[in-house]
Amino acid sequence: MKEERNPMLGDREECPGCKVERIKRQQPALLSTSLFPFIYFMVRDFHIAKREEDIGYFAGYIGSSFMVGRALTSIFWGLLADRYGRKPIILIGTLSMVLFNTLFGLSTSFWMAISMRFLLGCFNSLLGTIRAYASEVCRDEHRALAMSMVSTSRGIGLVIGPAIGGFLAQVVYNGYGVKSKVKGDDF
Repeated sequence: MKEERNPMLGDREECPGCKVERIKRQQPALLSTSLFPFIYFMVRDFHIAKREEDIGYFAGYIGSSFMVGRALTSIFWGLLADRYGRKPIILIGTLSMVLFNTLFGLSTSFWMAISMRFLLGCFNSLLGTIRAYASEVCRDEHRALAMSMVSTSRGIGLVIGPAIGGFLAQVVYNGYGVKSKVKGDDF
């Protein structure tokens, strides 16, 4: 008798969730992409780079600080989600994302920006917890669809987030009644 395999434990050809996971393994996705439309301007306005060519160097530190924080705390958030439940951890993650993204956007110095991105990564408990929650609440026949929806919604966020960030950065940069509070710049 042929043994039935769980799609979460193996890679099956007909499984939609497995197909999405195979595609994701081929293309690295970064949660930090939402800052790419404006990070150049943000670092430039901090006046920390001596030359224009150095802006990318400092922007790399800001971008990577998110992943450093996430790498240090992912297992911790998984253990808390197992002990206290998925919903409280998802709520904490959502509130911390709002708080630290707002504080990052209001950063007035390079070190504040790095600190906020690092803390954003440290308190980012969403992706793993939501995947675990989706796999627990769905019946076996709908589990692959649920996992695909989690990945799809993440992908949509990776498209919409930078678009909104780029639009708002241009609104501020063009000076539609908004003034920058960085180093006395007036538009």
